[in-house]
Amino acid sequence: MSSQNDIQLLKEVNCPDWVIKHSKLVCKIALDISKNFPEADKELIKRGALLHDIGRSQSNEIDHAYLGTLILKKHKYPNNIISIVEKHIGTGISLEESKNLKIPTKDYTPKTIEERIVSHADNLTNGYEKVTIDFTANKWRVRLGENHPSIKKLYKNHRELVTEVNK
Repeated sequence: MSSQNDIQLLKEVNCPDWVIKHSKLVCKIALDISKNFPEADKELIKRGALLHDIGRSQSNEIDHAYLGTLILKKHKYPNNIISIVEKHIGTGISLEESKNLKIPTKDYTPKTIEERIVSHADNLTNGYEKVTIDFTANKWRVRLGENHPSIKKLYKNHRELVTEVNK
């Protein structure tokens, strides 16, 4: 399978054009970030980024990540790609947070470098526009509350994946 097949799958499952455009931007940003990590699997990042929002073909709610995993399992995608899709929401969803959501209860926190890069690249977009980390943090403050722990984690991820490695 290739990234071209991944884009074809997005079309087959009726992902809106804006999702495909957004996913291509997330892919570009993720591959840019991955240059800071020679050990990162660039092909995995590329494919995970292109497919991260495939569940938006069924829902635009937080459950789109989980629904995306079901689509990819049906199409026999490898577990490492499925895991990127499953864990790309925000800075991750903890086991405790997942108990209050309409998804299976488990830890959805990105762990591998590839999962972290794709998740963070997604956080650096607003639709199909690249945005700053401050833009995203401000958007989250409005939606989640001024002191939500995800905001602190967002900045931490940015330091670890983008800022400090570029010094």
